[in-house]
Amino acid sequence: MPGAQGAAASTGASQHADSTPLLPDADASDFERRWADVQVGFVDEPQRCVQEADGLVAEVMQRLADSFARERQDLEAQWASGGEASTEDLRVALQRYRSFFNRLLRTS
Repeated sequence: MPGAQGAAASTGASQHADSTPLLPDADASDFERRWADVQVGFVDEPQRCVQEADGLVAEVMQRLADSFARERQDLEAQWASGGEASTEDLRVALQRYRSFFNRLLRTS
């Protein structure tokens, strides 16, 4: 069944893309450490911790938005200079968008 094999390959590629890091490892580690600090402090200062959690989530979202904006600008610069982004560059960009989109919609 060629269709089933293609679907399986597509699912495998999708799962791999969803595991692609959206941030550099060092940044992700720093955010994870800071999140752990927020959680530890909740028992003693819940209001402060919720405020810090809000700020931390906002910072992560901004970092992601900046990363995607830079990637888009690079592609647009190629197009504006009369060049074309390679199919591979576009495939990687679309995979990153799909991964981010799927992560946002997950409920678990």
